[in-house]
Amino acid sequence: MADKHRIRFEPVDIEMDVEEDETILDAAFRQGVHLMHGCREGQCSACKSYVLDGEIDMDRYSTFALNDAEAADGYVLLCRSHAYSDCEIELLNFDEGELLNGIPIQQVRTTVTAIEPMTRDIVSLRLAAPGYEFKPGQYADLTIPGTDEHRSFSMATTMSTPGELEFLIKKYPGGKFSGLLDGGLAVGDEIDLTGPYGSFTLKEGHVLPVVCIGGGAGMAPILSLLRSMSETGVRRPVRFYYGARTAEDLFYLDEIAALGATLPDFEFVACLSAVDSATTGVQLGNVTDVVGRREPSIAKCETYLCGPPPMVDAALAFLQANQVPLDQIFYDKFTSPAHQ
Repeated sequence: MADKHRIRFEPVDIEMDVEEDETILDAAFRQGVHLMHGCREGQCSACKSYVLDGEIDMDRYSTFALNDAEAADGYVLLCRSHAYSDCEIELLNFDEGELLNGIPIQQVRTTVTAIEPMTRDIVSLRLAAPGYEFKPGQYADLTIPGTDEHRSFSMATTMSTPGELEFLIKKYPGGKFSGLLDGGLAVGDEIDLTGPYGSFTLKEGHVLPVVCIGGGAGMAPILSLLRSMSETGVRRPVRFYYGARTAEDLFYLDEIAALGATLPDFEFVACLSAVDSATTGVQLGNVTDVVGRREPSIAKCETYLCGPPPMVDAALAFLQANQVPLDQIFYDKFTSPAHQ
């Protein structure tokens, strides 16, 4: 059995145990402590924290998430961190209302109920998952059948359809999971699911306008948020900017329009990067360029980002340049072998 140590988090006055062979973030999940996190792979910096005292070593991580100078100064990524003594850690990014109120991590065996192409490279995968609970905007790990590997995907649904989940999955050449969507999976097959993860959720009591920036399969958590806002009668202004290459890469337009009609102040903006000026009804250019042209008061909004890592990185740089406070930015940035 691995040695066990005590972790104390400041400034929230929470303590928990962690074993040396598990990351601090995984230990928190196990004990119902909902720390801020994103990719859980050392790629996004959402769980960046500061070591006040104690001995911590980290697994491999991206220097884009934590640069060498930060690591030398004592900053760590909790999803990569192993404790080798009792430690005191300062949380830099946390939601005090959710720290001890997150939904516990669950392991569920699901059954495939539908596989439907949405575009040339995005597929809707529907699963029956009895008893599974999550918050709109969160994601889960789906195990690749026949292996111990998993891939992370956001739920596009809400708890209004209990036990019924939808995932929007982008197909990559040679993708171990996405490749199964072309005949390797069938209705009735079983897939193990672990989750929910992520902090890409609407915060109760917040009143700022919402700006969603998505691309590719990043449609899923934003669609979940929109469905939730429609179901719960949220009154906040909402703008949804979705980036794609061509009009053939757009999907769920009718549902987005229907959801928008139930919200008091909603606008959907399709941003196409590979079309000419003759195309009508869309904005031309990369999604962040379009947001820059249309959202002069972005610093007074809450922003939700999800899509391919280059899009999320560009959006984060744009938001930083426009002085959007960090506590108004929420994002999930998944990495696949195609991106790494």
